[in-house]
Amino acid sequence: MCCRGRNLWCPYCRKENIFYSGSTGIDCYDSYPFQMMKTVVVLSLILTTISVSAQMSPEEVVQKQLETYNNRDIEGFMSVIDMNITMRDFSSGKVTLEGYDACKKVYADLFATSPKLHSKILTRTVFDNKVIDHEYITGRKGSDTPIELVLIYEVNGEKITKISVLRKQE
Repeated sequence: MCCRGRNLWCPYCRKENIFYSGSTGIDCYDSYPFQMMKTVVVLSLILTTISVSAQMSPEEVVQKQLETYNNRDIEGFMSVIDMNITMRDFSSGKVTLEGYDACKKVYADLFATSPKLHSKILTRTVFDNKVIDHEYITGRKGSDTPIELVLIYEVNGEKITKISVLRKQE
């Protein structure tokens, strides 16, 4: 260990004792114990930064939902759906779907009856925790007729909490 005792000069690094800590022996920046402490602090900061940045952005959450939708993977799809999900018709404001279980039933049925289901994003806009997708959907319930929708997803804590659906006027 560096700087043991009350030396004015560190025998390990040959520098003047910058810090004197008495019995701990951690007295200068170049000492092994001090270097280990610096390493632990730096690693802690790196791991904290990685864990904070590992959280999915709202766009990544909606992208995962789209990919699992296209793969008809109900478990993956539901992994980004909040327990209190609500789906609304944008024009009327009417709630068309409410709750995790109701959502899972609707999409499990859709996936089971739509072997060629596919949604293509025509445009995507991200604003704060909202993701707005203009989607072109084919193969819904075996139909050859494509559907165009605009969906506004609200994301909180890596979960989709609200979806507003805009349909073309017919």
